[in-house]
Amino acid sequence: MANDKLKKAYNRGFAFERDFGGCAQCAVGALYEIYPELKNADIFKAASGLGGGVGLTTKGGCGGLVGAAMVVSQMTGRTLDNIADPEKQRFVAYRLAEKLINKFLDEYGTVTCEKIQKKLMGRSFDMYEEWDEFIAAGGHTTACTSVVGNATRWAAELIEEIKKK
Repeated sequence: MANDKLKKAYNRGFAFERDFGGCAQCAVGALYEIYPELKNADIFKAASGLGGGVGLTTKGGCGGLVGAAMVVSQMTGRTLDNIADPEKQRFVAYRLAEKLINKFLDEYGTVTCEKIQKKLMGRSFDMYEEWDEFIAAGGHTTACTSVVGNATRWAAELIEEIKKK
């Protein structure tokens, strides 16, 4: 059962990125489809500007990674009404986000959009000036789609781990 859910997570993350773009939102949206009990429209909307290395700059963290970390943190992190966090819930979220980072480092050798693009497509793209070239290089057919698929699958692994506790 869990293996089917992980396969579905990869496939939905891949499809969301292929069909809609916006890697952070696609990871969040795919995870919400698989785990509807987590669905939060405000978190989905908040992920809007995080695609393409934040603001399509490619300079920040991979949006797939960031979106996946947002959903995992949604389950485990501290709340605004308990920001002092004497129970140290934020450290639970930190450790889980670290696991996602390590998966990215193992698979791609980096967590930044720019370097992931270079690894998968041979170069990075100015997402505003070179959008057509990015698409032609496989941005939404093979490259970023597989990255979002992986991020979604890895987040689903962590969600399953959290749910067992």
